Amino acid sequence: MKKYNIEEIGRLDKIVSNLETNISREAVQRMIKNGKILVNGKQEKPSYKTSIGETLTIEEEKAEEIDLKPQEMPLDVIYEDDDMLVINKEKGIVVHPGNGNPDGTLANAVMARCKGGLSGIGGKIRPGIVHRIDKDTSGLVIIAKNDKAHINLSNQIQKRKVKKTYIALVRGVIKENEATINMPIGRSTKDRKKMAVSKNGKEAITNFKVLKRFTGYTLLEVNIETGRTHQIRVHLAEIGFPIVGDMVYSNGKNPFNVEGQMLHAAKLELKHPTTQKDVTFEATLPEYFKKIVKELEKQM
Repeated sequence: MKKYNIEEIGRLDKIVSNLETNISREAVQRMIKNGKILVNGKQEKPSYKTSIGETLTIEEEKAEEIDLKPQEMPLDVIYEDDDMLVINKEKGIVVHPGNGNPDGTLANAVMARCKGGLSGIGGKIRPGIVHRIDKDTSGLVIIAKNDKAHINLSNQIQKRKVKKTYIALVRGVIKENEATINMPIGRSTKDRKKMAVSKNGKEAITNFKVLKRFTGYTLLEVNIETGRTHQIRVHLAEIGFPIVGDMVYSNGKNPFNVEGQMLHAAKLELKHPTTQKDVTFEATLPEYFKKIVKELEKQM
């Protein structure tokens, strides 16, 4: 048990993250909600505004033991060392188990490859998972192989130090060469399975630039400053340019009969969790994506 006298005013989760730099912001928020972090002996919300002189107590949280069935599956490994694993995930693969997807996930495959040598911070069903991308989004995913690397990588993401670049094909021709979409995103009030632009949502910032214009379509390079659920898909649909193949946010139109959105996590730029050197990882477009782009080029 650790005790601190609070010396500044601010959000509780931010104050704790500044004091305990070895704990990720996500873990701090979970600990507050689970009553592991108290203010003057009382449980508060992560957004609680602290006052100078209050007493903060922190019950250290042990990483959960990993309880996940290893499953041999082919993996496209972009990079691997003792601290991290970078994988180019195929479209159609779920990152970790959840409702309707008890196994056959990326997490199951990584467990088999690493023989249990993964960070346990993500919990029993998300061993080593630092971040995720949607089932039908292809591209780069980082896996932490130990707790120290997991904390460092999570903090980089929380502090927006990781640059994530995606490639997307959208319906419609965008006139602007580049633009920023700054619209808050929250859970849809009409369909709880969907996300939507909402004034009561969380800050969400998406930057894009046009790579190529086709007849009726645009190929985009997209960078996100925040990591909200379905962020790119929601933002592009909101401005009238839904991602091709996105059956959730594009009104059911699927001109190329592709299964899932044509969105690819193409590049990650960050600092190595141990050496602190700048590293960049890239994954080329899937073959089906390249084929459709070539078809569109022929129609020009």
